[in-house]
Amino acid sequence: MFENFLKAIRNMFAIPELRKRILFTLGMLAVYRLGSHIRTPNIDPDLLKLHWEQLAGSLLGVLDLFTGGNLRVVSLFALGITPYITASIILQLMTVVWPYLKALQEEGELGRRKITQYTRYLTVVLCTVQSFFIANFLYRAGVVNESVGRTSFYLTTMLVLTTGTTFVMWIGEQITERGIGNGISLLIFAGIVIGLPRGIQQIYGKMTSGLAVTGILLMIAAMVAIIAVIVFVERAARRVPIHMARKMAGSQQIPTSQSHLPLRVNMGGVIPVIFAASILAVPQTIAGFVQSETLSSWLSRLHGGHPLYMLIYISAIVFFTFFYVTIIFPVDEVSDNLRKHGQFIPGIRPGKRTADYLNAILTRLTTVGAIYLAVISIIPQVLLNGFNVAALPWIGDWLDSVLRGTPVTAWITTGAGFQFYFGGTSLLIVVGVAMDTVAQVEAQLIMRHYDGFLKGGARIRGRRG
Repeated sequence: MFENFLKAIRNMFAIPELRKRILFTLGMLAVYRLGSHIRTPNIDPDLLKLHWEQLAGSLLGVLDLFTGGNLRVVSLFALGITPYITASIILQLMTVVWPYLKALQEEGELGRRKITQYTRYLTVVLCTVQSFFIANFLYRAGVVNESVGRTSFYLTTMLVLTTGTTFVMWIGEQITERGIGNGISLLIFAGIVIGLPRGIQQIYGKMTSGLAVTGILLMIAAMVAIIAVIVFVERAARRVPIHMARKMAGSQQIPTSQSHLPLRVNMGGVIPVIFAASILAVPQTIAGFVQSETLSSWLSRLHGGHPLYMLIYISAIVFFTFFYVTIIFPVDEVSDNLRKHGQFIPGIRPGKRTADYLNAILTRLTTVGAIYLAVISIIPQVLLNGFNVAALPWIGDWLDSVLRGTPVTAWITTGAGFQFYFGGTSLLIVVGVAMDTVAQVEAQLIMRHYDGFLKGGARIRGRRG
């Protein structure tokens, strides 16, 4: 199998067009990493590093993971591609309630370009707002050079960060158009993978300071198990059989053709998790700027590790999973399209019966997918912040004392003390993007009559395959 893999690598660079796309993608990713070393001006790096150490285990630490460390140093790309993703999600959700966007979506390529243009405009607006909050946070933290005025620092930071995200958005679009794979997904992938050396160094430091080797081995085993679960679920799909009604061509009867409609278990991908995290980030951001002690006390409960936060986070993931799936797969439209093309599900009447049948299947699959996303997303939260069992009603104090009584279970309440770089949401993104990219490369190889990565005609299927 390893020899077949090396052969596929050689074939990739033997095809001029594919080689050009791969090199262009690698070049754009290199430019993205180069921009992470350009810091925002007027910030004292030593004071920023000292202040960042006090934020270990906070939401900003999790957000820094997805920016590849850019937020930690407040580089040119500190906001990353997150504003563009948020703008895309907002416009996708607005197509349900705004007839104008719904009409644009149905216009085809021209409408898609118009929606993409609106997404860019909304990205700039979101960048302006987020960069203002970051500038305010940095100024209040006292990490700004004393010689710089407040207004000058705000305007400079907002301009630099907004320009940086706009450039990252352009890089992502160029990779999608002229490279290989989805550009936005690959930028997120690169931001997560670049933190692997820092994560290994952090784990090694914990091990040398007394963390048991058994704990490290258990964590590695858990990571391998999570990868296996993600690959299995991302490729899992329910194939609904579809038949084509018999047609007459003159005096001859065309036989019925058979196909299938694949309904994936995790049809929503990682979008529900990102949107749920964005919603919960709003109260935590407000808590850092309000002066009311009562409001700050309530908002402080919406923090990783608190039972209320966990409950709202899981509920938000489940809600947005169902909501997003209903948008990207409207069963009524699918049923109507099947009827118009003379296709039907064996044993099910076309029309409303078909829509109800597809809706029943989709509901069961989405339930499993939502639970899967919630469990995968909670893993890094528990490892990073632990679970504050003391805040549970009635049994909280007793359960907290029991868990803290033994070293084996004490980490459940306090956390492992380091970021689990390849666990939960980050691992979901890394595995999913890798599967999609490899599937696209293999499709290019097979289309040109080259062997793929596997023998015997087997193909690596991505999340859309």
